[in-house]
Amino acid sequence: MTTSTKAPETTAQDSHAHLDPAAALRDDAVVPVQTRSERLRSYDPAEFGTPSGREVNWKHTPIDRVAPLFAVAEANDGVTVTVAAGEQYIAAPLAIDAAPRGEFFVPEDLPAAVAWQGAREALHIRVPREEEVADPILVNIDGQGAERRADAHIVIEALEHAKATVVLRHTGSAQYAQNVEILVRDGAQLTVVTIQQWDDTAVHASAHQARVDRDATLRHVVVSFGGGVVRVNPNVELAGAGANGEVYGLAFADDGQHLESQVYLFHKGPETVGDVLYKGALQGITARSVWIGDVLIGADATGTDSYEANRNLLLTNGARADSIPNLEIQTGDIKGAGHASATGRFDDEQLFYLQARGIGEAEARRLVVLGFLNEIAQKIDVPGLQDELVALIEQELAEGAAA
Repeated sequence: MTTSTKAPETTAQDSHAHLDPAAALRDDAVVPVQTRSERLRSYDPAEFGTPSGREVNWKHTPIDRVAPLFAVAEANDGVTVTVAAGEQYIAAPLAIDAAPRGEFFVPEDLPAAVAWQGAREALHIRVPREEEVADPILVNIDGQGAERRADAHIVIEALEHAKATVVLRHTGSAQYAQNVEILVRDGAQLTVVTIQQWDDTAVHASAHQARVDRDATLRHVVVSFGGGVVRVNPNVELAGAGANGEVYGLAFADDGQHLESQVYLFHKGPETVGDVLYKGALQGITARSVWIGDVLIGADATGTDSYEANRNLLLTNGARADSIPNLEIQTGDIKGAGHASATGRFDDEQLFYLQARGIGEAEARRLVVLGFLNEIAQKIDVPGLQDELVALIEQELAEGAAA
């Protein structure tokens, strides 16, 4: 498949797009495309070129560390995939030209285009019409070594009025370019949780693109605890009238880790509801997180109610969190829209309050961080997974205290 969608060039004189403040413009210069919806989309890796780090969607990413994902994996043996539960919902693999692969997904950056071409067959998870799946469908993706490469495309499809939860768990180490295409048909309710528990040597770039149809609901959760560089970018289109999108994230970055998410929520249909909330904690002098949130309320999205927020807690000196919310509204007939971002150091007043009531400093710090992050863990309605995430947070805190 070679179809591409390319944004028209816009000159400095007639542009109304968002501008990159760092761009040096000449009279004949082309303004870099800043609006997420206008960016180049193509199945052909050559159309993107190699990122330099100056592009708006790459300027916060360590290019040298993700560079192995800029070329198709030749052996494509970097991960093994095991369906730990719900094998009956695994359909036949999808070739590049086999529907529903590509029904909605079009790569937005080079690693996604590389993964599209490199994944000759896509894993297809398909929940039949009107079926309610009681237990989560569990897919384990295990890296086979820090120097080994893999490309993947996964299609998750919930047919009309189906209800299911899919959990993708990543462990081990690899250089992994991954696409996840999510199709939520009319009236369906789907939860997708992607958990990154990679070793510190892993490099993972993942593009999630989801379309939510009429009266359907998608709850999408990104949980990142491990990996050297982890970049998971969800793109959710609320296409049908009454569609609902809940987009959540939880990250805990340590020394040497770069955890990134660039979120795009497009309210396309009328009476759609969107809620975006990402929370992160960082400890270690080189811990780094990046969150960019773009919400577009389209011209036909009347009656929309939308809100996005990102909160970050810096536990040590040197840790850095970049947080950039963006909101674009093309109709005035909405119920509400807003965005917020806050990044701050550990609250000494909260610590003092707890210590004044006889709680030791280490326990007080643990309680504050758990209280901050647990809001996201509680949104994951998977038996046992909430407790596991709390245990992972406590493990991170313990390792930070021992360092």
